[in-house]
Amino acid sequence: MESRLAARTFAGVASLNSAQRRKLLDIHCYTQHGLVTRAGAPTPHDPDPELLQKHSPFRVVPVFMTNVCSKIGEARALSRAAQKAGKRRGLVPTMGALHEGHLSLVRAAKQRTDFVAVSIFVNPLQFGPSEDFSRYPRSFERDRDLLQNEGVDLIFTPSVSEMYPRQALTYVNVDGLSERLDGKSRPGHFRGVTTVVAKLFHILEPEVAFFGQKDAAQLAIIRRMVHDLDLPVEIVGCPIVREPDGLAMSSRNAYLNAEQRKQATVLYRSLMSISALFQQGERNAARLIESGSQVVHGEPSVRLDFLEVVDQDTLDSVQTIQKSALVAIAAFVGTTRLIDNVLLQVTDSSKAH
Repeated sequence: MESRLAARTFAGVASLNSAQRRKLLDIHCYTQHGLVTRAGAPTPHDPDPELLQKHSPFRVVPVFMTNVCSKIGEARALSRAAQKAGKRRGLVPTMGALHEGHLSLVRAAKQRTDFVAVSIFVNPLQFGPSEDFSRYPRSFERDRDLLQNEGVDLIFTPSVSEMYPRQALTYVNVDGLSERLDGKSRPGHFRGVTTVVAKLFHILEPEVAFFGQKDAAQLAIIRRMVHDLDLPVEIVGCPIVREPDGLAMSSRNAYLNAEQRKQATVLYRSLMSISALFQQGERNAARLIESGSQVVHGEPSVRLDFLEVVDQDTLDSVQTIQKSALVAIAAFVGTTRLIDNVLLQVTDSSKAH
């Protein structure tokens, strides 16, 4: 287990790279009291914060401790210690390459729980043989700094061999749902997701786990897994976080060049076209899909994978929207596959003609 000091330490450090910052922290942190002093300055046995603030060129602030560990036993021990202390535990599972969408999940977890764990694990089970496992963005030092700044209690960063020792023979699969939407385009993907999430629930034993609505099919499948297996975890779905032009935040956006980045907004524009038609009273799924498809086809460099209207819980296709439905889209921008969705809800102001 490795204990790290939060990056919010003193003014001026933001301009340093991660290695320089860690070196300064190692040299200048008086961890017992959570204080930072100038290099070479004498540190009293029982320092006076006001005195240190007066004579130090750096701002003296409390230091927050984040535990970083890569071993299952250590992560489980920390989580159980939090439970023993009466803390409600939250988990945010990620594959790293964090962005504002991930951080919104962390903030939701901070609001609703007392001990927040974030896992960073690029899970090979959810990648197909021709997919981007080897080149998936990995930026651990940056991710760690972001999470420390958010006040995360535990960062769990297991290796592949730690999570899947020897040849794994046991998997968790939600039959039926796992073959819909992304599951049709990426066979075995959701089996990999549910297997790793079930393992993380078993290791960290959270009372609450937080997932983004952007991965709507994943959210529905995990909820069904929790229901079917009677897992004592509350699943919280959090809203999609978007760029100013509507593009859903995604770690894979980093693959896009400048021109592709502009083209990628067509997913959101397609969904907004469908939403506008729905608000006008259209309830026929085929006509809604046709409207959205025309928008995508107007961007010749973007290849549509699927655009479907489904029940948000069962992922079954919907022919006519009675109360609510999920519109899910996946498309390739160059070689990068992106997803997005919108939930349509019938209200008094949006009733059919």
